[in-house]
Amino acid sequence: MSKFLDLGVKPAFDKAIKEMHILQPTEIQEKAIPVLLEKDTDFIGLAHTGTGKTAAFGLPLLQKINPKKNEVQALVLSPTRELALQIKKQLFKFTKYADEKIFAEAVYGGEKIEKQIHNLKRPTHIVVATPGRLIDLVERQAIDLSSVKILVLDEADEMLSMGFKQDLHKILKKTGSQKNTWLFSATMPAEVQKIIKNYMHPNAPRIDLDEDTLINKKIRHQYIKTDIKGKLDSLTDLLRKYQNERGIIFDKTKAGAQNLGQKLFSRNFSVGVLEGNMKQKEREKVMRAFKNGKLQVLVSTDVSARGIDVNDLSFVIHYRLPEQLEYYTHRSGRTARAGKTGTSIAFVLPSEIELMQKIQKSLGIKFTEIKKI
Repeated sequence: MSKFLDLGVKPAFDKAIKEMHILQPTEIQEKAIPVLLEKDTDFIGLAHTGTGKTAAFGLPLLQKINPKKNEVQALVLSPTRELALQIKKQLFKFTKYADEKIFAEAVYGGEKIEKQIHNLKRPTHIVVATPGRLIDLVERQAIDLSSVKILVLDEADEMLSMGFKQDLHKILKKTGSQKNTWLFSATMPAEVQKIIKNYMHPNAPRIDLDEDTLINKKIRHQYIKTDIKGKLDSLTDLLRKYQNERGIIFDKTKAGAQNLGQKLFSRNFSVGVLEGNMKQKEREKVMRAFKNGKLQVLVSTDVSARGIDVNDLSFVIHYRLPEQLEYYTHRSGRTARAGKTGTSIAFVLPSEIELMQKIQKSLGIKFTEIKKI
């Protein structure tokens, strides 16, 4: 018997996820799905990226939808358009063999709001949204949240670190007190704890996969000492070493990401760039090429990489270390997904040694030095 059937997942959904090659539940799925199916409850799931959180909340969510009621019954909030689209696609795939159609719409910035307003006039049971665009739609009275029974906050820490604090509070208030809130987060900073305290039941079930560490234990953390002059050459040597593998390089600024992408392209690397000023069609084109394996490397800013879920990425490179610990956690979490191993490599200037040591201490990880590339 399928282990997902044992957890309470209906045969129609089980058949669909088997086709997606999801055969064994991950730890978060195994622990969350029965709790969310068993009763109507608030829920807190603390798990790093790449652990299968979409199925952990998506499968119970779908089973709680009444397809006969043509109203928005569930709302999933996501920090980025990429993640919102990804969640919508996953939910659609899960429902392939469902007896009755369950309709989900994704709404996010970067696309014409008029088109999204038009789409929301169709039967819609689940809305997957970025907070800012959802507020715009609510203010235009283009979406009715009064029937929402379940609110999922996916990557809650990311939404807050990206400046969606006020939008989240507005949405939590507008969806009323009768709903259940399911909160998933890789880390638990003070702002996330405030949301739990102010909007969730004090006895909400909580699953904490990694109590001892905030980061995936399957990631190997390494660093390369460098200086500004030799940094690009060192990166070039490292990418040649990984020439048969794929990964993401992070830079802190939009201009920095574009500049680095151009330099790597001029050195004959198959590279794409993802940053916040790009139009949605350009972003989707780059992501398609990267997911299809046509690009070896993606250069990205922190914000643009939220929600990128690409299988079998061998490495993540921090061309510049992030100032915030949460960013290091989410950057590194792009590799070692779904139980696999991966490598996170930081290029460290002499002035950044102290920052690296702070990251190491705060996250309970150990950096090892690469002395020869």
